[in-house]
Amino acid sequence: MTFLCYSRCSTCKKAQAWLDERGEAYTRREIKDEPPTEEELRAWQQLSGLPLKRFWNTSGQQYRALGLKDKLADMSEDEQFRLLASDPMLVRRPILIGDDFVRPGFKQPEWEEVL
Repeated sequence: MTFLCYSRCSTCKKAQAWLDERGEAYTRREIKDEPPTEEELRAWQQLSGLPLKRFWNTSGQQYRALGLKDKLADMSEDEQFRLLASDPMLVRRPILIGDDFVRPGFKQPEWEEVL
């Protein structure tokens, strides 16, 4: 299992502490050092079964600076994936990635379902 996170993110710290308390084994991947590729994002979104909008960091500074709240609806899915892959700070984190699941953002009940 991979735990994709940003070391300065308080939600990522909370999620990592939760995983550690449960004794879960995972590989930690820093999103700034090893950003997800467009191919990874496509595969994760498909495996998650969630809408692509769940992979956007809507509370991030870059999201707001680019005015994406108003622009995403007019963008194709291909354009959205390219943009997400272009800047790791646009990607919602943490992301928990397993062989048969992907959970973007830390929502404890959603993570408990798969662990």
